[in-house]
Amino acid sequence: MNPAPGSQAHPSMTASKDAGDAPRQSSEPLLQVSNLKVSFKTDEGQVQAVRGISFDVREGETVAIVGESGSGKSVTNLAMMGLIPQPPGQVDSGTALFQGRDLLKMSDRELQSIRGRHVSMIFQDPMTALNPLMTIEQQMTEMTRLHLSLTKKEAAARAVDMLGLVGITSPEKRLRDYPHQFSGGMRQRVMIAMALSCEPELLIADEPTTALDVTIQAQIMDLLADLQERKGTAIVLITHDLGVVAGVADRVMVMYAGRIVEKANVNDLFASPKHPYTLGLLGSLPRFDTDRHEKLLAIPGGPPDMSEPILGCSFSPRCNFVQPVCQRDDPSLQLKAEPTGAANLPVVQPHLAACHVEVPS
Repeated sequence: MNPAPGSQAHPSMTASKDAGDAPRQSSEPLLQVSNLKVSFKTDEGQVQAVRGISFDVREGETVAIVGESGSGKSVTNLAMMGLIPQPPGQVDSGTALFQGRDLLKMSDRELQSIRGRHVSMIFQDPMTALNPLMTIEQQMTEMTRLHLSLTKKEAAARAVDMLGLVGITSPEKRLRDYPHQFSGGMRQRVMIAMALSCEPELLIADEPTTALDVTIQAQIMDLLADLQERKGTAIVLITHDLGVVAGVADRVMVMYAGRIVEKANVNDLFASPKHPYTLGLLGSLPRFDTDRHEKLLAIPGGPPDMSEPILGCSFSPRCNFVQPVCQRDDPSLQLKAEPTGAANLPVVQPHLAACHVEVPS
């Protein structure tokens, strides 16, 4: 995992959030997650999918969660929404306070009043999230009639408007279609339209642009930005696309093996990553700011078996900077640097990383 020279900066993906004269600190977090642990019982043993993570999200900001598949990104958010199947899954500990109320302690009835109206989620796989036996109109209007008390006619009109916003042609006609009559990308747009219909305070977007072409990706991200500007919507963005992260996120959390290994404002993370895993992610991306033809670098090895006890740092078997202490002690998040610049962000994030060594800048 030898990083390419200068790979950590990636000027070609410089964050596009506007800079202001001074950072603005928002009030209490809209969402505050503390020491969340989630596990699954399997034939091979107890899999520790999420191992004690803490973070917060404030009104009007976008917090991106990045990391390879299996790192716990989606499980974290499904657990908060009460969507982990129990069994085999279970929330072992932690709190998830949304507007001061713990989502993890709510009854199914209480969660039903929250989901869709106040907290919406764009799921990673729209084919399994949409009901194949109901038309798009039935699925879209059911939520708005329930949460917004719209009439059937008003709900249908709103559904048409939302489908048009996400780029579906002839939305009046397509409302009567079933999910299998849409392509994967079109189903993804339907999911986004449904998630935005009630204009929630918090939107959890799990790989929202994966199945979309670049033009539609840009339209969807613009739509989310518009909702955020008008309503102060907070967004938790789960994605593998670091280019999207650089353009839309305020803060970034990097997850590995069920833990947060780095937290920072987006500019600080791209300019000066402090964890070897983050350095490896950035080093594996193509560069467009240089004429040099450099070979893309892959992080060697694979993530640990989460059903087995992890000794020391979970990334140490793959790390190019490993020291003896890394194989003995599991590092906690530590302050690596104060935030730099004067970004106009809802909250200023000190640069934290769970690493025993100082990663070269």
